[in-house]
Amino acid sequence: MLGIIGIVIVFVMVFGGYMLAGGSFGIILKALPYEMMMIAGAAVGAFAIANDGHGVKQTLGALGMVFKGPKWKAADYRDLLVMLHDLLRIGKQNPVALEEHIEKPEESSIFTAYPRILADKETVATICDTLRSASMNYDDPHQVEEVLDKRTEARLHHAMHSSHALQTVADGLPALGIVAAVLGVIKTMSSIDQPPAILGKMIGGALVGTFLGVFLAYAFVGPFATKVKLIVEEDHHFNLLVKEVLVAYLHKHAPNICIEVGRQNTPLGLRPSFDEMEEAMRGSTLSAVAA
Repeated sequence: MLGIIGIVIVFVMVFGGYMLAGGSFGIILKALPYEMMMIAGAAVGAFAIANDGHGVKQTLGALGMVFKGPKWKAADYRDLLVMLHDLLRIGKQNPVALEEHIEKPEESSIFTAYPRILADKETVATICDTLRSASMNYDDPHQVEEVLDKRTEARLHHAMHSSHALQTVADGLPALGIVAAVLGVIKTMSSIDQPPAILGKMIGGALVGTFLGVFLAYAFVGPFATKVKLIVEEDHHFNLLVKEVLVAYLHKHAPNICIEVGRQNTPLGLRPSFDEMEEAMRGSTLSAVAA
């Protein structure tokens, strides 16, 4: 919603100010289709050259983040902590029983109780792989911790691709606007014998290219790239939370302590209270079965 409001403000302030200053839309509207074709078309083509199919698909999907916001909400962080608590309790009490949950999470009563988390295959794989490693009685938990760190960093690097790709397009748009403007000037110079009134309109049309390149770069594509980066970084806290809890477990801490470590490392605006966590854990799937 905030993204839509921002777009409306940009259009109203820029073009409203232009109209209030006595500007005419005639020249802009006449040149707009051709200038947009050159600038946007060149930007799309350059984007396709610089990225593979997966990168293109990922970046297009990331554009929705600007309007939808972060994937993980406060309830998801609470659910993740409760789910990890149930898994760690089983791992402490009966490691053999844990295997049925981490080997087939899609059939696990614990994982299936949290469908949003289960749908994130990489998060589930990270949890299962780490708990599987812990069950192998590693003498040095730092080895597993190091693997977990690298896996988390790699996931962040991959998720940041969309932001980098959009920022690259934003950086190139002003130059593409100049290219369109130069072509307009070339066209104008070929009609140098025309009256000043006609030449003035042709030069004005050429300058629309420069305006569009700068306008699209700094009012849209650049802010989109920044917003995607911020959302990716915020969602990355979800992955860091998994890492913090599992690392604490690797160091042989009690499940309750591991969850408290994770809770306190949750971002402030998403962090469940201590009492909320206690109530959620009492109502968890594992607690209900035990009762």
